[in-house]
This record gives sequence, C-alpha cells and structure tokens, in this order.
Amino acid sequence: MNDQGLGSYFKFSNVDWGNMMTSTWETIWLTVVSMVVVAILGIALGLLLFETTDSHNPLVKLLNWLVALFVNVFRSIPFIILIVLLLPITQKLVGTIIGPRAALPSLIISAAPFYARMVELAFHELDHGVIEAAESMGATRWQIVRKVLLPESLPALVSGITVTTISLIGYTAMAGAIGAGGLGNLAYQDGFQSNNNAITLVATVIIVIIVFIFQFIGDIAVKHIDKRA
Repeated sequence: MNDQGLGSYFKFSNVDWGNMMTSTWETIWLTVVSMVVVAILGIALGLLLFETTDSHNPLVKLLNWLVALFVNVFRSIPFIILIVLLLPITQKLVGTIIGPRAALPSLIISAAPFYARMVELAFHELDHGVIEAAESMGATRWQIVRKVLLPESLPALVSGITVTTISLIGYTAMAGAIGAGGLGNLAYQDGFQSNNNAITLVATVIIVIIVFIFQFIGDIAVKHIDKRA
C-alpha cells in the first residue's frame, strides 16, 4: 500500500469495488439531478435576459440589470470557493453540509448562470425574421416563446446543456474532495489520502467514461433535432 511507483496504479486488489460502484452512482445521481434543475433555471434566466434586453421601461431595465448581475457574479466565483460560501445556506436547505445532497445547492447555483448565458446567446442568434413573421401573424409573446424561440433554438440549447453537464461532472469531483460523496470523494479520501493510487486511477477512468457517455448522448440528441443536419 506504501509503494508509490507506477506499479501501484495497477494493484486493483486494493480497490473496494462495492464502494466504487456506490460512489459512481452518487456521481451520476448528482449530475442528473443538477442537470435537470440547471436546465430549467438556465432557460428561465436566459429567457428573462433575452426578453428584457433593449427595453425602454425603467422597471424592465432594472430587472434585466439585476438578473445580469446575479448571472455574472455567480459565474465568476470559483466553484470550490462557492461551496464554502454557501455552507450556511446548504445547512438550512438540506440539513447537512456533507454527502451528495449537500453538494446540490452549490452545483446548481454555479452552473445555472453559466447555462443562462448560453441560452440567451442561443436566442439572440436566431433569425429575427422568423420572430417578426410570427408577430405579423398576430402571435402573442408566449406563443412566440413556445412555438418559435424554444423550438428553433433547441439544438443550441441541447448542445449548451451537454457542455454544462460535463462541467457539472467536474464540479462533483471537486465537491467530493470536501466530503460531498461521489467519485471525487473516493479518489481523494480512499485514494490520495490513503496512498492508494489504484483507487485514484479507477475513479478517474470512470469519471472520464461518464463524461464520454454524456457527450455522446448530447451529440446524438443534437443531430436528431437539428433540422439543418
């Protein structure tokens, strides 16, 4: 166990495969739950930013400024610092500051603003002629959002949530280093701190495989829904 040479990475007899499987499912659970909430919040924030852009109404301008401030501030805070910053809020929300559930608030608050900017950009890149045509036909703003904005920008939205999900997987590993569970926690505590390089290697490989799977699913989904393909 104290051997730190290259051979120590391949002493798979030192790996507790039951713990590895549990940690893998914790990472997948954290990623999927965070992804769903981030997708909903990100689309809502991105849509709000898009709809309030260039408004001449002072109240709408103020709303746009406040949402943009929230997005820019939380996009700028390094994730590991954000976790520590949100510990009191996490304690109030989930009743604990350790374990997979404790990582959810930080994961969501860090990733939702990032995705919101991608959503806003996707909306701005749409052909405004399509929106103007819908307006000329008497469509309400909600109908335009539901039948034009969201469907037309769907490939970009799916591509954006794929990129965001891969970032979330990395965040779960960082959160694990301070007790949030998952493969990051296993790699740090049972691997690094216990001088067990085999656990660190296996956890890393599994994280890479999870990233590849989510990227593959995202790419397939974009190709399936992209009308230009």
